[in-house]
Amino acid sequence: MPNCVRVPGVGETIQSVERAAAILRLLASGPRQLGVAELARAMGLPKGTLHGILRTLVHVGFVEQDAATGKYRLGATLLHLGSSYLDVNELRTRSINWADALAGRSRESAWIGTLHEGHVLVIHHVFRPDDSMQTLQVGTYLPTHASALGKVLLAHDPYGEHAQPLEPRTKHTITDPAALEAELDQVRARGWAAEMEELTEGEVAIAAPIKDPRGIVVGAIGIRGAVERLATDGRLDMQFVSYVRDAARAITRDLAR
Repeated sequence: MPNCVRVPGVGETIQSVERAAAILRLLASGPRQLGVAELARAMGLPKGTLHGILRTLVHVGFVEQDAATGKYRLGATLLHLGSSYLDVNELRTRSINWADALAGRSRESAWIGTLHEGHVLVIHHVFRPDDSMQTLQVGTYLPTHASALGKVLLAHDPYGEHAQPLEPRTKHTITDPAALEAELDQVRARGWAAEMEELTEGEVAIAAPIKDPRGIVVGAIGIRGAVERLATDGRLDMQFVSYVRDAARAITRDLAR
């Protein structure tokens, strides 16, 4: 008789899947990293049984093992999959009013973007509130390494994906991978990103992260305008940074409701 796979009926469950899910919950709710002994005690299972499940979870990228300590943490693949929890349309709907308010407060154009295939997809764009000629940018793509929105998203992306090589858009564009990584470290540390004529000559942009209820960055909001309005003597006006961060925090709070 040929081998076959038995499909569970109604009310039946697969024990190995349940155990894998329990491991993921423990790694998500406990300390940043857990060892096999800690997981075994928490689940009441032999270490040998856990080793087999952990090897599989590491293989598919749902869990990562620290080479130095041997302990486990949630993997980048799982975090990346989780970021799709929030629908892009919902993000845009929840952000529209705050983007309008940001444009009115800063007197500059407001932008909202998400990561898509290694680029920034602009999902909402509010015109600068004046009579100047402007073009709607919804649906366009921005480079992650040369835009404030992109730097925010890249800094919080588990994969850290960006287009290779780092193509220059202006003479100010960061094209060295090490310099970009140092910039992203700053973005993570201070909670916002700036772009000083790196995408377009004469333009400056500021952006801050939007987080979902689990604290995962699902988008970014920012403003863009002329360097003479947003920066004085080459130094960014921090008042505009506060406007952007206030808007990002407001959207984040709204998403948590």
